[in-house]
Amino acid sequence: MSPVPGSWLTLPTLAGAWLLTLSAGPAETATEAPAPYVVSSATADAEALLAAGEPAWAPAAVVRWGPPPYETRFRALWSTSGLLLRFDVDDPSPWHTMSRRDEHLWEEEVVEIFLDPGRSGRDYYELEISPANVVCDVRMASPSPHKEMDLSWDLEGLATRAIVHRDGAGRTNGWTATALLPWSGLRRLPSARNVAVPPKTGDRWRFNLFRVERPGGPAAPEKGAVEEAWSPTGEPSFHVPAAFRDLVFAGAR
Repeated sequence: MSPVPGSWLTLPTLAGAWLLTLSAGPAETATEAPAPYVVSSATADAEALLAAGEPAWAPAAVVRWGPPPYETRFRALWSTSGLLLRFDVDDPSPWHTMSRRDEHLWEEEVVEIFLDPGRSGRDYYELEISPANVVCDVRMASPSPHKEMDLSWDLEGLATRAIVHRDGAGRTNGWTATALLPWSGLRRLPSARNVAVPPKTGDRWRFNLFRVERPGGPAAPEKGAVEEAWSPTGEPSFHVPAAFRDLVFAGAR
């Protein structure tokens, strides 16, 4: 089902959209606070980071989640331009059929981030990127009691790339997605109204990361689906703000 431009969707009218089996992430005891992700300053320009050059991404901490052969790795950096993201995906057969912005990419294969600058659990930003560099980005107005998202909300100035990788024998073995989220675009997010954008050193936002892998391909997308959250939600949904972790901005931009 394709979204109608300018429309609101109240879920679960999309019955399968967020009914997911979630796991992964480092093991933690009940008394331990979830570890934050510390975002270091970029030393390379945005173009080099979007191109996914390893030297450009060297300052970034790496987190990983998901079972082999579908592990996902994530890195982030910040600069005067904005927040820069990178996902590295192990996948022997990435696929897609959707080609328009804001189609329901969660029904295929994607990486995702939810970003909540104001830490309110409402009006946060959701970005999904497919292996073909197709994007779905929305404002998640309310995750509960009924999921309401504004598909007409697009991040101004968003730039993304997707690169499919092959081994020495020419076999596909994964893909990388990168993104630049400009501060000017994030400033328009309702959840950013009462926070500094660009952030200041030491500021803490909230976020979570996800991967949807569908080895059954277009013919059987639900067969063997792997739907993994970096910070497990403990519920049959990705949209659980209580599971978000801190995103801490460190160092000078």
